[in-house]
Amino acid sequence: MKTNNKFLTVINTRKKIVLFISALLIFLLGTVGSTGAASILIPMDNTQTNHLKAYGITYWVLQNEVEAFWLLNYRGGSFMMAYHSDIETECVVRGVSYEVIADVQSQQILADISSEDVNMDALKLEKAPKIAVYSPKDKLPWDDAVTMVLTYAEIPYQVIYDGEVVRGELSKYDWLHLHHEDFTGQYGKFYAAYKNMAWYRNQVYNSEQSAREMGFAKVSQLKLFVAQTIRSYVSGGGFLFAMCSATDSYDIALSASHTDICEPMFDGDPADPNMQEKLDFTPTFAFHNFDLSKSPLEYEFSNIDVTNTRKVTEPEDYFTLFEFSAKWDPIPTMLCQNHTNLIKGFMGQTTAFNKKVIKPNVLVMGEFKSAGEARYLHGELEQGTWTFYGGHDPEDYRHFVGDEPTNLDLHPNSPGYRLILNNVLFPAAKKKKLKT
Repeated sequence: MKTNNKFLTVINTRKKIVLFISALLIFLLGTVGSTGAASILIPMDNTQTNHLKAYGITYWVLQNEVEAFWLLNYRGGSFMMAYHSDIETECVVRGVSYEVIADVQSQQILADISSEDVNMDALKLEKAPKIAVYSPKDKLPWDDAVTMVLTYAEIPYQVIYDGEVVRGELSKYDWLHLHHEDFTGQYGKFYAAYKNMAWYRNQVYNSEQSAREMGFAKVSQLKLFVAQTIRSYVSGGGFLFAMCSATDSYDIALSASHTDICEPMFDGDPADPNMQEKLDFTPTFAFHNFDLSKSPLEYEFSNIDVTNTRKVTEPEDYFTLFEFSAKWDPIPTMLCQNHTNLIKGFMGQTTAFNKKVIKPNVLVMGEFKSAGEARYLHGELEQGTWTFYGGHDPEDYRHFVGDEPTNLDLHPNSPGYRLILNNVLFPAAKKKKLKT
């Protein structure tokens, strides 16, 4: 059989053309990725498989000195950054949904967001904030929702406590979280229920010893110094986030700087019988005109918290996030980014805040209106900001001492935990001031 050399030549030429085109496409795709002509979009709407780890990806991107955009109110508060193959790989490894989009698409998204007709905005995230968690060094990570979600999202943090604060080390950090601390020096008012437990006695012993070593006669005096130092940190430009009892006990400590509110079982001498009248609400962040719980046997600090007075059942316990103007009020908009505005409630030693004792200049970002409860508060203090969030664990409705840790693999899309992580990324954004 004769071979048609002309036919073979045509076939070989076509093969070479196909191979050349394939090589060219591979080269061009690689060029697009390396030159930033494509972007990675991390959607934060209901298409996202793991909202919590998506924050960790964005933090990791900033750690590697790649800028990112936080697309406020766009698909649940999505993130977008220049395409790099390492980012794509990290998304795959961590199980985070993402989309690779062409430059023309990313530019169109930014153009659409910038329109005055839509309640959206794009904020540039510039630097990964240095994070500190104020917590006793012997506390387990699952004792606190923030340390738990930071670990799950793979966002690094440093645990600090009274010693570091007294030594003036707060300035090392951009963002500070307050563990479920009692800043009043009453050991969480656990006395009635747990005074004979070994862990409680050890806590009292260690706290008193630490206070003496740092030059304070009482634990309450040490805690007041810490609270005042944290206040200075915020006024100087720091970002503070607190949950549960660290919120109301912090303000109570500041208000009681000129009186003794601790009974003998807490500090060895009687409380001032006129303590209520001597409270000074001037330095407090969120609350004023509140009434103290004077009984040392009552598991409550004041009427700031509504845990013991609320009449809300678990099935109806939800709170609503407010909607803010992304272009005019970007700070509360950032802090409220979510794929739903209805958040499942959860209890704690401090579950929610009595709206009657919230200062008028405080911004309420989430509330259970019919119950008169506020759950999510924000405010500014000179150059810095603070956020208070009621409750203990967003996915453990009623957490008790000694309960097992929450498995966040079962809650990768938790709206309640998203509010915590909004606050973690908040210092990375180039922000505008709240409009007044």
